[in-house]
Amino acid sequence: MIVTVTANPSLDRLVALGAPLERGAVQRARSSSVDPGGKGVNVSRVLHAAGAQTLAVLPADAGDPLLTALDRIGVPARAVPAGHEVRSNVTVAEPDGTTTKLNAPGAALDPGLVAGLEDAVVAAATGASWLALCGSLPPGLPDDWYARIARRIASGPRIAVDTSGAALAAAVGAGVHLLKPNAEELGELVGADGAELEKFAAAGDLDPVRAAAEHLHRTSGAAVLATLGGAGALLIDDGAWHATPPRTVVRSTVGAGDSSLAGYLLADERGASAPDRLRLAVAYGSAAAALPGTQAPRPDQLATADVHVRAL
Repeated sequence: MIVTVTANPSLDRLVALGAPLERGAVQRARSSSVDPGGKGVNVSRVLHAAGAQTLAVLPADAGDPLLTALDRIGVPARAVPAGHEVRSNVTVAEPDGTTTKLNAPGAALDPGLVAGLEDAVVAAATGASWLALCGSLPPGLPDDWYARIARRIASGPRIAVDTSGAALAAAVGAGVHLLKPNAEELGELVGADGAELEKFAAAGDLDPVRAAAEHLHRTSGAAVLATLGGAGALLIDDGAWHATPPRTVVRSTVGAGDSSLAGYLLADERGASAPDRLRLAVAYGSAAAALPGTQAPRPDQLATADVHVRAL
C-alpha cells in the first residue's frame, strides 16, 4: 500500500486552446476538462490506474467536488473535514505544448484541523510500504510540517517527499528515504541555478546536476530522483544513473513529475533495481507529458522500452 498526502488539494481545470495564448484577448477554447488534483492525488491516480493499492489522505469536506471526482474514478481517499471548498487551479494549454498554470493559494487550515490531518496521516501510514508527502503547504501549516510527520513515523513506512521551497529544505534533515526535486528545486537546495542545471543536462553535460544531486544525497541520506524535463531524470542512490526519455510530443507538463514519482514507487513495490526504478519513473513522466491536462497515464500508454538508462 502506498499512502499519499496532499495537504493542499485542488480541482484542476484545463482549458485547451486552438491557437497561441494572447494576453488581453478573448479566445475560444478547443476543449475543457476538470480533474481531481494536487501532487499526492495525482500520484494516487497513477498508482490506481496501474492496479496498485493506494490511499489518498487530504483535507476536504464530505460532498466536496474533489471527493466526488475521486470516487467517480475509484481512487480511495481518506478526507479530514476542512471547513471550506477545495481550491481550483487553472491550466491553459497551447497547441505547441506550452502550459500556463494559475494556482490558487488554498484556504488556511485552523490548528484543530492541522492536528486532525496529522493524526489521520499517521494512522493511514500504519502498515503502508511508502508514505508520499506531496505538494505545497496551505496557510496554517508550518514549513516543517512534512519533516514533523517524518519524525513521528520514523519506524513506519519509507517516506518520499515531493515539495519545494522551505518545506523541502526542512525535509532534508528529517530522515526521509526519497527526495524528488526538479532542476529548479534542486538548485534552490544546493545554491545553484536550476535553469542552468537543466540547460547543461539538455546539452549532455550531466556533471553539474550530478554534483548537486550527490550533495543533496550526502546531506539528507535520502535517494534523490531529480527530474530534468526533456533531459530525463537522474537517480542518486547506491550509485548514479541517468535516463533519457522516449520521443514525446508534449501536450502538457502539468503532473509529469507526479507521474514520475508514481512510476518510481510502483517499480520499487515490484522489487525493481535502481536503474529499473528510474526507467519506469521516466516512462511515466513522459507518458503524462504526452497527455492533455493532468490525466493519469495508464500502463498501456508507456514506452518503457524506449527509455535509455546508463550508469554514471
